[in-house]
Amino acid sequence: MKTRKLYNRIAVLRRERGMSRKELADIIGVNVQTVGYLEREEYNPSLDLAFRISETFRFPVEFIFSVNPMKPMSESLRERGQNEN
Repeated sequence: MKTRKLYNRIAVLRRERGMSRKELADIIGVNVQTVGYLEREEYNPSLDLAFRISETFRFPVEFIFSVNPMKPMSESLRERGQNEN
């Protein structure tokens, strides 16, 4: 079975928080190179790792990862706010 490509917002979320790759790697318990592979979408995280990343950024997994190209975060947040009203 072919592995599907996962798109993500890890780099954007990390930079938004002023966090280095090393800091994120330490928090989620991986090697700094793994964070680079994830950000470049060269590696799909395990389910456990995806949840650790989700918990770190305090966003749902599906906001950080997708099988489809990601919309800009501002657009996603705007849609999310409209859906809650």
